[in-house]
Amino acid sequence: MAEDTVNAASGVEPASRSAARLNQHLNSQIDRLKWSNRLSLTSRILAVNILPLALLGGGIFYLDGYRKQLLDERYKLARIEAQITAEALAGASKARQEALLIQIGKEQRMRLRMFDAEGRLWADSFALDAPAFQFDDPVAEPWPDDFARMLDRAVDTIVGADPIPDYVEPAEARADSWPELARAREQGLSQIQLRDAPDGTPVINAAAPVGLKGSTLLTTRNAVDITDSVRSARSTLVSAVFLALLVSIALSLFMARTIVRPLQQLARAAIRVRLGRDRQVEVPRLPQRHDEIGLLARAISDMTDALRQRIDAVDHFAADVAHEIKNPLASLRSAIESLSRVEDPELRRQLTEIASHDVRRIDRLVTEISDASRIDAELSRAVFEEMDLVGLTSAIISSRDSRGENEGREITYSSPMSGAWVRGVPARLERVIENLLDNAVSFSPPDGVISVNISHEDDMVCMKVCDSGPGIPEDSREKVFQRFHSLRPDAEAFGDHSGLGLAIARTIAEAHDGSLVAQERDDGRTGACLVLKLPELER
Repeated sequence: MAEDTVNAASGVEPASRSAARLNQHLNSQIDRLKWSNRLSLTSRILAVNILPLALLGGGIFYLDGYRKQLLDERYKLARIEAQITAEALAGASKARQEALLIQIGKEQRMRLRMFDAEGRLWADSFALDAPAFQFDDPVAEPWPDDFARMLDRAVDTIVGADPIPDYVEPAEARADSWPELARAREQGLSQIQLRDAPDGTPVINAAAPVGLKGSTLLTTRNAVDITDSVRSARSTLVSAVFLALLVSIALSLFMARTIVRPLQQLARAAIRVRLGRDRQVEVPRLPQRHDEIGLLARAISDMTDALRQRIDAVDHFAADVAHEIKNPLASLRSAIESLSRVEDPELRRQLTEIASHDVRRIDRLVTEISDASRIDAELSRAVFEEMDLVGLTSAIISSRDSRGENEGREITYSSPMSGAWVRGVPARLERVIENLLDNAVSFSPPDGVISVNISHEDDMVCMKVCDSGPGIPEDSREKVFQRFHSLRPDAEAFGDHSGLGLAIARTIAEAHDGSLVAQERDDGRTGACLVLKLPELER
């Protein structure tokens, strides 16, 4: 009843009621917690690990505030009690005063002492009658009380509570031995002082002047109920933290299961892909998950598909290489074997020319195949530079004219732009332009005109190389970019080209975040038009 009275007066909930509300709040939060796969793993891990710690930390500061509120209310009560008692003692006789000290001390479980104007003790309720309370001896108390006091000190250290002086009876029973009495005599107002009993419970002293002759009253109360209330609330908090810890462990195990199982599935699929025992192994994409596991699953699945495509491309490329090299090797072998059986000088000369042509063809194939096979790796390590595509194209056209590489074809160049800046590897982009011009020269008639135009389209630099040849049928405009594509002009000597030029050019363009496509000419004339697009730099 006394505890409930104090709590009601202070406006603070009892420990049991506050603990019940805390548990109710925790349960409602757990009920609302939906472990959606949309939550990131980081959020889940933080939530599971922070829950008990947050509850413990918040509970510690709550208990500290709870204790301070109880003490504040008890200070007010002690001040009022001291003032009322002092007024009752002021007009009474000495006998009446002693009787009041005994009565109030027993009823309120306090110790009351009266000091005269000279500061001498002349009345003590503990001396007039049996003591109303006594301090517990911490040495004689059981270990749970020692542990409780240790927790009290730990909480005070965590919250940074101000140190409280120990309650020690002075050697000389005078008013000057009590600072609160000295202040009350000096200021003529009631004073409050908190001290710490030997067993760790609070001791509240209240000093008040009695009448107008300089007498003072000192009341001492051992507020054991405050410590009991705080420790009871702390026990409830420990139970709540323990419950939260169990919930956290259960959620951690559940979360670990939701992480480990899909990782095991991904690991098994990755092992089967590595061993290559099942060509149709499907790496689970986990589309229902939108967290890091789902991102990982889809990334591994996409990587596996890309790896399979790369392996297929390598297999096809190896087969195409074997096929392309096998033909000139067979022709070379036949020419060499026939040389030993042919006596006709003219026929021997023709066989020698065939063998020489096959050797050059093999050399050209090996060179082009080498470039095609290492171009991806080189571009992945290359350092891109800022360069002017207009200046590079103009220099290449001038150089080809001076070397006579256009075989009589006229190349016209136009651009409304003074400069078209892109980022790339100059040597590789030069290879693309050379391959496009070589292709245009091959398909254009001897008196044909090849037009080169560089313009700006959206945020891309667009380069068009158009020839005056027969053009490319619409259903073949993608095939021309396949490796070893063999469609060549009728007038061109067999084996003069490897069929890798446009394939290499497209690979380089795509490595520069661009594109290379074939289309018909914009002006309606006969001929093919190859369009190279590269991202334009802002300058």
